[in-house]
Amino acid sequence: MDYKKLSFRISAGCDRGLCRRGVGRQDRQLNTYDWLADVPGNAETTDLVEVQFKNTRKGYYHNVNNLDLRKGDVVAVEANPGHDIGVVTLTGELVKLQIKKANLKSPEDIRRIYRLAKPVDMDKYEEAKSREHGTMIQSRQIAKDLGLDMKIGDVEYQGDGNKAIFYYIADERVDFRQLIKVLAETFHVRIEMKQIGARQEAGRIGGTGPCGRELCCATWMKNFISVTTNAARFQDISLNPQKLAGMCAKLKCCLNYEVDNYMEAGRRMPPRDVVLQTQDADYFFFKADILAGLVTYSTDKRAAVNLEVITAERAKEVIELNKQGEKPLSLQEEGFQREDDRPKDLLEDDISRFDKAKKKKKKRKGKGESADAQPSRKEPQAGKPKGEKGERPEKSKGEKGEDGAQAPQAPKGDGKPKGGERQQPKNRPSRKTRQGKGQEADPSGKAPKEKKSEPNHE
Repeated sequence: MDYKKLSFRISAGCDRGLCRRGVGRQDRQLNTYDWLADVPGNAETTDLVEVQFKNTRKGYYHNVNNLDLRKGDVVAVEANPGHDIGVVTLTGELVKLQIKKANLKSPEDIRRIYRLAKPVDMDKYEEAKSREHGTMIQSRQIAKDLGLDMKIGDVEYQGDGNKAIFYYIADERVDFRQLIKVLAETFHVRIEMKQIGARQEAGRIGGTGPCGRELCCATWMKNFISVTTNAARFQDISLNPQKLAGMCAKLKCCLNYEVDNYMEAGRRMPPRDVVLQTQDADYFFFKADILAGLVTYSTDKRAAVNLEVITAERAKEVIELNKQGEKPLSLQEEGFQREDDRPKDLLEDDISRFDKAKKKKKKRKGKGESADAQPSRKEPQAGKPKGEKGERPEKSKGEKGEDGAQAPQAPKGDGKPKGGERQQPKNRPSRKTRQGKGQEADPSGKAPKEKKSEPNHE
């Protein structure tokens, strides 16, 4: 085998991997997740190719010329009349499933792919696309002059410019035969009218939903299924039109996303019209949490009185007991203790619990105190045995000694002068000692009294 003449193709980067080529949007809406993009030989399993055009319009074609097509390639496909320009969005085995979903049973609906788009084809395509906005504005004025109750939302020109598709919205059936004649004479192209709904219109325009994400109809939704208010009832959602409506003024498509789970979980719930009888009272259905499997019952039919929350299994047990003529003591199971979830009143407790306990400061011996008033820390108290090494004898205020006599208490104050008092110098005599000869210091702290001189009888 001559290996030098063999041709190899290396898949580098995102050629066949799960990235921009595999699952990206390429600025196109409603792309399908191609989870077989990295499987070798997937594109050769079938010659069917999915091609997407403007406004989420898709078509399916045969790759009769065996072109090496990849996701994102611009191709020229067969149209009636002429040809059209589109983008390849899916190849391989998944195209068969998409055709089955689109209900294309006639082989005539599947046409051929001519070639990859050439620069000449792209020039015609860009020229035709530049006429779309002006055509849409002019066609709206024509429809208004004819008195038709319809709204032309967008215009799409074919790739070669020989045909134009007018997308319109109308609440009722519209007779637009006269409109087609006027449009054909005005624009000199073949006219095709295509009615779309409000959901398709929202997907064409795009936007952001109330959930904060891009609209589902503008990103990934391929089929629009009718949505009814029953989906909201199954999920116990309030029937508020303002909250249930989407950007298209219709019911949100996301109401159908979880309705199957709610319907399956709802089969395990007890019937709502059954009254549960106990020895205390009769309980009526009030509300239910379907996914959690909890049911709330009330003793009043129309108000929330004496609410009891039990599981769906317990509700079915009570229903079976009632059928047998028995009434349980209560709806709750035996041994159930209800937690008091009422808010606590702060005034019931002592508000002093917020105060922090202050640590007692050790009192220091004042300068004016005698040695007998408070024993020194270094010397043990008289009459008490000396403590072990490393231990200090405990002292408490007013503690009695072994002989029963109470130890003298230290006077209040730590011996330091207060902010408003003036400290006396050490060697300076106090005011009491500086009293005159005829004066006597009063120990109570009052002003000294003058001594009355007694008469001498001698």
